[in-house]
Amino acid sequence: MSAHLLHVATGNAHKLDELRHALEEAFGAVELRGLRDFPNLEEPVEDGATLEENALIKARALHVHAGGLCVADDTGLMVDALDGAPGVYSARWAGEGCSYADNVAKLCREMAHVPTERRQARFETVLAVIEPNGRETLLRGACHGWILDCPQGESGFGYDPVFLVPELNRSFAELSLAEKNAISHRGRAVRELINWLRSACRW
Repeated sequence: MSAHLLHVATGNAHKLDELRHALEEAFGAVELRGLRDFPNLEEPVEDGATLEENALIKARALHVHAGGLCVADDTGLMVDALDGAPGVYSARWAGEGCSYADNVAKLCREMAHVPTERRQARFETVLAVIEPNGRETLLRGACHGWILDCPQGESGFGYDPVFLVPELNRSFAELSLAEKNAISHRGRAVRELINWLRSACRW
């Protein structure tokens, strides 16, 4: 039986690994093609005001170029004490071309004087799915936690080292991939995707 094929509008190897792990557990053989498989596709400008808008911008650009079944995500970290920042700008909060470490360092500076009881935050992921016929679907996942004073753990990516999962008392960067997928915002959105694939695409 041939593998299920899904085009994914990301060049982020970490995101592809997380998605592949979850889909293979659900469906067995799955082929994911990321942006590196489409070198002639110019990445669109993510100038949307919401996660939903940015996810759709990326999914639509890939669908025009590659067709088939396409999915894109946009994820934001919303920190209560920072009035929801960095939010939609999470990936580039420290400036264009910034690294994960740059973003984490900025977050630690911004939160340096915020007391423990006011360090609540949540991750949100929106998945935009476009079918071969062009029909669009939005799926969502969220995870609530706390911002740590300093990074903890070596796994994960992005803000994972400073996002504490209270029920486990560990940061995302201290979890295995399976543990993270079980509770994370992206893991929850991907489970919505899995249910959608089973019902809408008969995977």
